[in-house]
Amino acid sequence: MSVLKYIVKAGTTALGALLLMAPIQVVIAEDYPSAPVQVTVAYGPGGATDFQARIVTMMAGKEKYLNMPIVIFNKPGAGGQKGWNWFAAKASTDGHQLAAYNVPHFIAQSIKFDTKYNINNLEPIANWGADPAVLIAPKDSPFNSVADVVAHAKANPGTITVSGAGLYVGHHIAHLQFERAADIKLKYIPAGGGVKAMKMVLGNQVMAGFNNLSDAYRQGDRIKILGVADNQREAMFLPDVPTFKEQGVDVDDSSVNFRGIMARKGTPQEVIDFLAERVHLMFQDGKVAKKMKAGGSPLRIMTRDEVLAMWAERQPYLEDLLKGLD
Repeated sequence: MSVLKYIVKAGTTALGALLLMAPIQVVIAEDYPSAPVQVTVAYGPGGATDFQARIVTMMAGKEKYLNMPIVIFNKPGAGGQKGWNWFAAKASTDGHQLAAYNVPHFIAQSIKFDTKYNINNLEPIANWGADPAVLIAPKDSPFNSVADVVAHAKANPGTITVSGAGLYVGHHIAHLQFERAADIKLKYIPAGGGVKAMKMVLGNQVMAGFNNLSDAYRQGDRIKILGVADNQREAMFLPDVPTFKEQGVDVDDSSVNFRGIMARKGTPQEVIDFLAERVHLMFQDGKVAKKMKAGGSPLRIMTRDEVLAMWAERQPYLEDLLKGLD
């Protein structure tokens, strides 16, 4: 029987004894899921999280996965804080309302701001991807490398405008690391989402920007991609774009955007266990992998236990990192 089924405990009554003796009779209080499952995306439509969430959940209706469709619910604002605050305080705990998480975003925000969410009141289900931040510039920009940006910033302190999705999201953390490692001062502009941040670069409203590798990749030659904020190049999608480290600037993988699905604390363990099994398998579906690759979106599938370990490792790391990045 599926782990989704709730078994009514019959106790020591005669009826209970008869039920327990019967070879296949068990009393099922309810089936899960009994309705479509809502996944809150704390960012606007069209951004990397929204784009990828729709792909990785598109097979949910298959019987071997959830046997119910997943519906994406966008609740953007304040770099994810609006949606995650709502989810942590008001979403149901019966497993029919889940959310997409972004790390380091929600962990960093819970450290720097008075949020309703943190790693202790959310339950990871599975991770689908890891999307590095990249430094980008308009296609007609004079900048062709990280070194060009550094040189201009040193000669003209505080004049380079840089867009990003919000405060203490991966883009902002990459920006802060870049400033510190290169000993420069830039002007960061939180745009209220990755799509808006990208539009600012495309429209020459800023001189540069930090955005998701997947979003930048899909822009093709409409922008320049100057560097990848990770410990290694993205071999599948941007093999010719060097990392910051390769260009002499010590920016590591702290801003890499891990994405996955989570539930609220208080969701029944039986439901969490079921989701942890089925969602992890769903992320590995061949159709999902094919569409993610076509969209320039790196997959990095992790189990619930692996995500729990990643969250626990990132919390103290970010606490230490953010002490000096204000």
